[in-house]
Amino acid sequence: MAPTAVSRDMARAGEGVPAPGGTEAGALVARAGSRTADAEGAPVETGRAGAAPVRSRRTIDATAAGVRAVNALLAGAERPAELTITDPRGAHALACGLNDEVEVTIEGHVGYYCAGMNQRATVTVHGSAGVGVAENMMSGTVRVRGDASQSAGATAHGGLLVIDGNAGARCGISMKGVDIVVGGDIGHMSAFMGQAGRLVVLGDAGEALGDSLYEARLYVRGRVASLGADCVRKDMRPEHLAELAELLAAAGFDADPAEFTRYGSARELYHFHVDNANAY
Repeated sequence: MAPTAVSRDMARAGEGVPAPGGTEAGALVARAGSRTADAEGAPVETGRAGAAPVRSRRTIDATAAGVRAVNALLAGAERPAELTITDPRGAHALACGLNDEVEVTIEGHVGYYCAGMNQRATVTVHGSAGVGVAENMMSGTVRVRGDASQSAGATAHGGLLVIDGNAGARCGISMKGVDIVVGGDIGHMSAFMGQAGRLVVLGDAGEALGDSLYEARLYVRGRVASLGADCVRKDMRPEHLAELAELLAAAGFDADPAEFTRYGSARELYHFHVDNANAY
């Protein structure tokens, strides 16, 4: 019997001839999927016919593949549980908008907004990060093994951001519940309008720390160049020492909580006073 137009098209597509019993049976076999092996010989799931393998572990070259392809892989239904991104070359917006428990390791420096809007994922940057790392993070963990530029953790609502090195100006600006732990120094105007969460600094803090602070709690081990409006030094009570010890342990830093000073809001700025009416 001469091959039909359907069988010829399937053969050209690499799908073979339908199984006996018609194309519906063949489609069921294809959708059932099978197990195969990757380049290293490890078994992987293939899923439906023509779909990319679902791997538990994968490595992708950011320069060769492009940022869009990397982020599409992480956002897709067949994303790996663990992804290593190599050769980022300071690319912007890598690993943004993750909302699953995926583990991402980036081998090199990254640009703006890496791991922004993160939810549940664990992202580790083995290098330094540009402006806005972990910006608007909701949950999960982001760690920068090097330094971070301005606005690290800006507007973040939750999760843990750890910076092993230094952070630039406005670290934790408008933070809304995130925990940020910095192993080195932070720049000026950090925690500006900090509404909730904790900022821990093992080094020094720049000028105007906590300016217009609401209820975020700040712990600094080193010197503070100056405090911003409505930010004051506060006593370290036992509950604060315990809280700080927990944060340091979560971030992997070995430091004595007793060496830190706590800063918080004087709660004067965000209450209306008629005597200050002309200033509004």
